[in-house]
Amino acid sequence: MRIGELSRATDVPVPTIKYYLREGLLPAGELSSPNQASYGDTHVRRLRLIRALIELAQVPVATVKEILESLDSDTEPLHEQIGRAHRALTPTRRLSATDEARTAATAQVTGLIADRGWSVDPEAPALATLIDTVAALRTLGQDNLVAHLDTYADAVERFTQLEIDAVTTNPTRDQLAGSVVIGTILGETLIASLHLLAQESISADRWKNNYPSWAMSTNRE
Repeated sequence: MRIGELSRATDVPVPTIKYYLREGLLPAGELSSPNQASYGDTHVRRLRLIRALIELAQVPVATVKEILESLDSDTEPLHEQIGRAHRALTPTRRLSATDEARTAATAQVTGLIADRGWSVDPEAPALATLIDTVAALRTLGQDNLVAHLDTYADAVERFTQLEIDAVTTNPTRDQLAGSVVIGTILGETLIASLHLLAQESISADRWKNNYPSWAMSTNRE
């Protein structure tokens, strides 16, 4: 297809496609004449991945280029390619927590990973984020939520296994890597949205027409 057809197929404006070509995010098309190039399904998949990274995940162009270069590697194992993408997508943040809570969180998360037999890089950004989150919950007195960490992990592991099984039906390495990255970006939004909807439904079932006892006593006062 010509660049105009590629634009219509992906809903990406032609000037944007040309910008991605100049920046090396999108591979050049096959020259059909000195001034014309043709593009195929590989370009369609790559454009969808670029849009997911830039528009949905808000990843800077320089980082997107790094991710794509990793995914295009012929020598790097697929696990390492996806790992590099995960690290680029994981935000770095430090939540407020007491030293005591952070120590307890570190022990709890480390034990969780060991007990579940997960293979996790000690330098994985998501590991630090999980420890920080658990520490913040402890600091805020939400030990009742922290107590369910293993149950949360079990649910997420089942979801992730289904996700990985689904994307491994893709026939090529390029499609597989792209699907995992897009699944990572949108999977978090999917889980968060379902969480909010389930919470709203359960809240309605329990409290829509009922006041908890503490609220009723407060109203009488």
